Parts: sequence; structure tokens; C-alpha cells
Amino acid sequence: MNILITGASSGFGKLIVTDLVAAGHRVVGSMRDITGRNAGAAAEFKAMGVEVVEIDVTEDASVEAGVAQAKQILGHVDTLINNAGVGAHGLQENFSADDFRRLFDINVFGVQRMIRAVLPEMRTRGEGLILNISSLLGRVALPFYGPYNASKWALEAMSENYRAELSAFGVDIAIVEPGGFPTRFIDNLMQPSSRDRDPGYGEMAGAPKASLEGFEGFLAANPQQNPQLVADAVLQVISAAPGTRPFRTEVDRIGMAEPLKAYNEHLAQVTTGLFTNLGMQDMLTLKTATQQAA
Repeated sequence: MNILITGASSGFGKLIVTDLVAAGHRVVGSMRDITGRNAGAAAEFKAMGVEVVEIDVTEDASVEAGVAQAKQILGHVDTLINNAGVGAHGLQENFSADDFRRLFDINVFGVQRMIRAVLPEMRTRGEGLILNISSLLGRVALPFYGPYNASKWALEAMSENYRAELSAFGVDIAIVEPGGFPTRFIDNLMQPSSRDRDPGYGEMAGAPKASLEGFEGFLAANPQQNPQLVADAVLQVISAAPGTRPFRTEVDRIGMAEPLKAYNEHLAQVTTGLFTNLGMQDMLTLKTATQQAA
């Protein structure tokens, strides 16, 4: 399978690429600044036989050029993995509208840019897979992750709509929802551009920092929360036959996956019921290339 993945330089992205190559897939990894700060990661990928393209998901021209280059390398893109993303942590009131905009430009608008760049060809071929890396915080809101929660909830809704609108064209949509894992993601969390609202919160102003430090300690004490689990889940979804893939896959070993899996299953039942009542239930079933030709 020919696969393009964003945010490949580190964390989940790097592990996913390694798994995909080991499974025999042809992979193009995208990242920013491949001749600068990510030059080492780019060189490592090339040594593995992975081509690397420069894509900044916040820029239309960069996405268009990078996807065109990936298509030239691969011939066509069977699967797009939207892995690029950034987190945020702090009191939500401290985040300005511009802070929210910068976060959404990566986590939501960046995904939309990438999907729009690959969809025409997928629809024409009558097959394809778009796999979005979301988060369990796209299903439930926890304090101090406000902008991130909002962006991942938006990504979930975007995925729901694409799933329905693309099912007749054989383009599959899947979401992988990791919990919190010990990766560089935590080191790169966006902070509020200003903390001028802190005085109004009193002792609560120090709660985000204490909470994050506590969670990092919790992760250190629970080695079963291994980031490799996310890469393994991605490979499992990709390896499944079209029409059999789960729409949502929860990945967590520290207590979040099971209750949220039940929540997701209930939502699936509600969605099916609503679509059935509105006469749109067929839009929830992927039409494979064989079914389209029949």
C-alpha cells in the first residue's frame, strides 16, 4: 500500500513509519524543516528506504506541493495518515483567540488541507483510506486542555461527516484515539501567550503546572502505556480489509479506553438510529470498488 503520513519526524509518527515499512508498505513521511532541525530524522528515514517530503500543514501551498511530490514518488496515495498535531495546556481563559487559531490551524485546518489534497484522486479510483490521529480528549474534556479538547472534538466531527459523504465513493475514514503517552508531544505543549488572567484564579493559577507534573510522574510509573501501542493500532486498522475497519479505535492502558469505548459504541448506536430515521443509513456503509462496479 502507498502511504503518506504527516508529522513523521518523531513520537507516534516515527513509530508508525517504522511499523509500516516493516510490514512492507511504501511510505512517504512528511515533516517541516527537513534540511534544518529535522534533518536527522529525514536522513534516518531515507536510510530505511522512506522518502521524505516537506509539508507545513498550516500553509496551502506547502500542502499542495508536498502532496504532489508524494504522488510523484508513489504513483498515487492509497492511505493518508493525518498525524501532525500539537497539544495545549493551561487555564483556558489565558488562551487568546489567536492562540486558539494557531492550534486549530494545525489540528483541524491542517487536516482539512491534507484531505482535500488527496481526495479527488481517491474518489476517482473509488478507493482509499484516510486515518486521522485524534485523542481520547476528543471524546471527553479534562481541565487545562481546553483548546486541545476543542480542536480534537472538531476533528472527530469532521471525520464523522467525511465518513458519511465519502462512503459511496469507496473512501474509508478511520480514527485512532490515543490516551496520554510519554512522547515529545508533552514537551511541545502550547502554552497561553499571556498569563495575565492568573491573579483572578488565586491558588488555581498553579493547578495546570502541578497537574501536568503529576501526570508525567504517573506515566513514568506505568510503563505499560507504551507509545508503540498507537503505532500497532494504526497498522492493524490499515491492514484490515475495506469495509471491515473500525471507525474508532481507542488506545490506552491507564483507565480511559474502556469507559470511552462504551461511550463510542453508544454514540454509534445513536448515529445509526438517527441516520435510519432520516433514510440515510446507507451512508454509514462503505461501498467497496467491487460494490461500486456492480
